[in-house]
Amino acid sequence: MKTFDITIAGELNLDLILYGLPAEMQTERELLASDFRATLGSSSAIVAHNTATIGARVAFTTLVGIDDFGRIAIDRLRAAGVDTSHAIRHDTVATGVTILLPHGDQRHILTYPGTIAELTVADLDFDFLVQARHFHLSSLYLQRGLHAGLPDLLHRLKEAGLTISLDTNDDPENRWGAPLSEVLPFVDVFMPNEDEICRMANCDNLDDAIQSLAVKIPTIVVKRGRCGARVYEQDCAVDVSAVSVIPVDTIGAGDSFDAGFLRAYLLSKDMITCARAGNITGALSTQASGGTEAFRDSILRDRFLAEHRFFELLGS
Repeated sequence: MKTFDITIAGELNLDLILYGLPAEMQTERELLASDFRATLGSSSAIVAHNTATIGARVAFTTLVGIDDFGRIAIDRLRAAGVDTSHAIRHDTVATGVTILLPHGDQRHILTYPGTIAELTVADLDFDFLVQARHFHLSSLYLQRGLHAGLPDLLHRLKEAGLTISLDTNDDPENRWGAPLSEVLPFVDVFMPNEDEICRMANCDNLDDAIQSLAVKIPTIVVKRGRCGARVYEQDCAVDVSAVSVIPVDTIGAGDSFDAGFLRAYLLSKDMITCARAGNITGALSTQASGGTEAFRDSILRDRFLAEHRFFELLGS
């Protein structure tokens, strides 16, 4: 019996969200936002937080600075029931931060990496990681410190019996190079969004992008926003419709999809059911600001999940 369902080695920061700013912003002018939120950010932490709130046993190992941003972020995870006992503090580098400026369906994303890029494989306690059945990795191209030694780590985790999922998130340099090709052979579930997978493959058609991957991955689930998700498994592609909602904020919806998908996956559900679960939790995320606030609001969360029969879908 494993201690955890899932371990995540990931980046941790707060998201500072300013609403109502113009998409074209003049310099040397004081531009006034219409609203502001400070929420738990970072793709890895959003997955950890939201997966824990829907019933998974989650452990999260990370690196933060000795500062208030790091302390607040850790406290948010702990409040959700995430085990953060192996979080590390950096003496000289500050916790990263992301500033988001939403403009309808589009947004500016401005990130100071800070400790995000400093976590290394050497910082990870392997014996702690293998106390789970599954290992998840997000933000591959932000977590540059993990690149050296990451393929070997995933190989060792596979040998220890863990399944592995990967959501690369964006590559700020848009190169999609190493270590992606080195780590994909160890991945059981690959979870990009449509824009990301098409840019990885340098083509416009989703199916062509999937076919161009040099590595055969057991399951690829592509997040497509309002179009739901497309699941590729055993040379078969199946579209899974999105949940229709009026979004308040789409920040973190893809990471929240990961949370629902992985919760179902860890209950041994088929991939279509997993994608349906992901569509529900992704939609839930859009009902409040940021990627975790809808999951922190237990009344909103439980009502939404009940309305969309999330736990019935999971058989619980």
